[in-house]
Amino acid sequence: MSKELLIRYENVEIRQKELVVLKDVNLQVHKGEFIYLIGKVGSGKSSLLKTLYYELLISEGEAMIYDYNLRKLKRKEIPLLRRKLGIVFQDFQLLIDRNIQKNLEFVLKATGWKSKDEMEERINMVLKEVGMSTKGYKMPHELSGGEQQRIVIARALLNAPDLILADEPTGNLDVETGTQILELLRRINEQGTTIIMTTHNLDWVSKFPAKTYVCENNRLTCLVPDIDIEIEKEIESKTETVS
Repeated sequence: MSKELLIRYENVEIRQKELVVLKDVNLQVHKGEFIYLIGKVGSGKSSLLKTLYYELLISEGEAMIYDYNLRKLKRKEIPLLRRKLGIVFQDFQLLIDRNIQKNLEFVLKATGWKSKDEMEERINMVLKEVGMSTKGYKMPHELSGGEQQRIVIARALLNAPDLILADEPTGNLDVETGTQILELLRRINEQGTTIIMTTHNLDWVSKFPAKTYVCENNRLTCLVPDIDIEIEKEIESKTETVS
């Protein structure tokens, strides 16, 4: 039995203003997959993610996410689409004028939650899931980088999305902390959430193997179709061209 198809891109072209970032993009993502997007800075990884949550428009091709056609999306459908996605940013983007509890409450209110009791229950649930149960009263600046990223992941989980988009989630973290964040994302994936993660760190791909695409020369290529014993050799062959 085949898994549910969440994303289908066929011959997609992505531009930043008049500059072609990626062309002839063909991508299928099924429910429950963990996918890496790797490539040099400026190779199009983040631009591809931005098209998925409709921050960047697609100039050519066919693009579907869930049941939404990204070439024909109506303005009123954008919030509905984004509620189905969890987004993890490299630079956290937490609201610095309020504590963690209020940060998460702000997101729930913005996405239509009304009941204070239900919001508190959901916040407690996601904080527990990311190992931050006792940090709700803290201000963002009182947390370490790794703790802030755990809060960002908790924020992404609030509306129980089928899909999380993680843009360089370990980019500002040391190796040990980054490993803990990646282990957390893998555990979330094992519970059924699909994750697409951009990274320029090939060590993660060899340490935590998964389907891998490389953005290079304006193209998206499947570098590691499936996990196999040749993965390290395939990655090493790309080390010279991908940083």
